[in-house]
Amino acid sequence: MSRSQKNILLVSYSFSGQTNSLIRHLKASLEAEGHNVLSERLVPARPLHFPTPSVSACVKMMLTTFFRQRVAIKPLSEAARRGRHDLVVLAGPTWSYNPSGPILSLLDHYGATVFKGQLVLPLISCRGYWRMHSIGLKRILRKHGASVPNCLVFSHPNKEPWRTIGVFLKIAGKTPERAPVIGRYYKKFGHSREQLQEAARLGRMIGRALADGTPLSHLDLHTPTALP
Repeated sequence: MSRSQKNILLVSYSFSGQTNSLIRHLKASLEAEGHNVLSERLVPARPLHFPTPSVSACVKMMLTTFFRQRVAIKPLSEAARRGRHDLVVLAGPTWSYNPSGPILSLLDHYGATVFKGQLVLPLISCRGYWRMHSIGLKRILRKHGASVPNCLVFSHPNKEPWRTIGVFLKIAGKTPERAPVIGRYYKKFGHSREQLQEAARLGRMIGRALADGTPLSHLDLHTPTALP
């Protein structure tokens, strides 16, 4: 491996598939910049289903996640647990203002093992209320000995209050984009094509910074497309 080529670990959990879409574009760009990228997806010990079976099940999920309920995960791979990396990207959705249950479980059980002494870049996929998630996640990571120089945030590009209403209905198994009234304002669930392209662009930026030795704290990762 050349001096400019880095080892990067992408650890992610995706409930609805939105985080996975962002990660695929980010990974492709990091690899295009010549880096070695290992992907590790968190798998709940008991499957979580998207969408939930009912509105009441969605409400229950939102309440439990507000109180940071953990979701047990299957063991990480040996490479993720034992390897040392030049950068770890920790990606996942916001659940009721908090990191998702699988991410919290990861931090509980593997925090010191995976993140101690590592450079960690959080990637947050969210409806819009991401600041508490970001603050809490950075605090936990730093408690485990990680360095957190920056953060990537992608929020769904619909306007409020339609974004909140639409996401709730979508998780509950409805199709708000087809509803007579809501559909006028809520066109699509999740991230836009432009945001996926932005994830790719930011991946190239991060990849070049790693190769050049530029601190990630110097990068402007908060663009209008990524963070409306």
